[in-house]
Amino acid sequence: MAVEMVLLTPVLMMFVMLIVACGRYVAIQGDIQATARDAVRAASLQRDYESARAAAGVVVQQSLDPDTTCSGFDLTGFAQGGTARIDLTCTVSYAGLGLIGLPGTVGVDAVSNAPIDVYRRTG
Repeated sequence: MAVEMVLLTPVLMMFVMLIVACGRYVAIQGDIQATARDAVRAASLQRDYESARAAAGVVVQQSLDPDTTCSGFDLTGFAQGGTARIDLTCTVSYAGLGLIGLPGTVGVDAVSNAPIDVYRRTG
């Protein structure tokens, strides 16, 4: 009985660590999706492209934790009656996913859209 426990304990611990890592990845992916959603919403409330890009940049800067690094975002479709779209590309270190000792990073992409009012002046 003791031999089985000695052999099964490391396997079970690795399985638990895998579950924790997957849970952390899903949580961080949700955070980045929420950031993209909030950024495009902030951009859609602005009157011109420069203000929209600045507002989205502020949201991206303030919403993410220090372990998440975004390489920038693309704001497209900002026009009266159009649909603003943000493509956010971020990298997260494995340390941020709860895997202690694993080197490297993982990329997470998020896309979000928000309509711009037809009767609102832009530009």
